[in-house]
Amino acid sequence: QVQLVESGGGLVQPGGSLRLSCVASGITYPMYTMGWYRQAPGKQRELVARMTSGGNPTYAGSYEDRFSISRDNAKKMVYLQMNSLKPEDTAVYWCNGRIHISDPTNYWGQGTQVTVSS
Repeated sequence: QVQLVESGGGLVQPGGSLRLSCVASGITYPMYTMGWYRQAPGKQRELVARMTSGGNPTYAGSYEDRFSISRDNAKKMVYLQMNSLKPEDTAVYWCNGRIHISDPTNYWGQGTQVTVSS
């Protein structure tokens, strides 16, 4: 059974940085896509960024200005480097993955809280 486990969330001051990590288990090959979604209080869950196993990134909106997604296929991991964090980045961040291009099933981690506050 595929499982995704996030780490790296926490409390950070405005202007600071955090790096989220997510590791996949229960799969012997790199997932087709791995990425990050977030849900801020009172808002819907939204895509932040995702990346294919081939290294092609997709960023939603203007996240690419401050966030950077990367993967380590050998370790079955995806990372989200978040810089210049703002209070409005406060949200629960979820790791997401799909096994194969032909399989629409989405797998989710348990979520990690990121709080940007002074």
